Amino acid sequence: MSNRAVLEVIALDEEDAVAAQAGGADRLELVTDMAADGLTPSRTGFAAIRAAVDIPLRVMLRLTDGFAAGDIEALVSRASELREAGADEFVLGFLTADGDADLVAVERLMAVLDGCRWTFHRAIDRAADRDALRKQLADLPGLDTYLTAGAPTGVDDGLPVLKAEAARSGEPGYEPQILVGGGLRLDHLPQLRASGLDAFHIGGAARPNGWKAPVSPEAVRTWRKALDA
Repeated sequence: MSNRAVLEVIALDEEDAVAAQAGGADRLELVTDMAADGLTPSRTGFAAIRAAVDIPLRVMLRLTDGFAAGDIEALVSRASELREAGADEFVLGFLTADGDADLVAVERLMAVLDGCRWTFHRAIDRAADRDALRKQLADLPGLDTYLTAGAPTGVDDGLPVLKAEAARSGEPGYEPQILVGGGLRLDHLPQLRASGLDAFHIGGAARPNGWKAPVSPEAVRTWRKALDA
């Protein structure tokens, strides 16, 4: 079994996807509109990226900025379209106004995803009770990853939580892999890896020239080398 750490990179289009794969990304998170923190791509956008690369793609399911589900019927429809286009891994995460997992919205999508693997994204960092949220979601089919910084403000502040949750791996609610992302820097990696964390997510770090520029394969390669060291 490989000890290789997972490196996931945000891709907005096929140019990003090709560059990320060339740099050594293991998986892509597909989104549009980073001004809204990443929304669901179109069916045609997904298809173009799927044709351009051969690594796994996790497709964002979110139609509005924030962590409320919004128009769930529209979201279910988009998820159905993406499934028909061949998407088989997803990213989602919704909270109620009280900061609990929005199980109604999540379970509606589960019916469409039909066992596909999926990530519960950084909504966990805004949850009223992280442990309670994990236990609420523990029995949902396909959930294999939590994307988290450990804190709403990013990895700098979330390091103690990330380390503590890594130490609980395998406990009820803590079986999914922790995918560290949100203000992640190269200098965080040694202590995160020492804590047993083995999956990492980058967006802006893969774009030294900003979000209006494409992913840099050289920047991704720097992360790949750091993780493989």
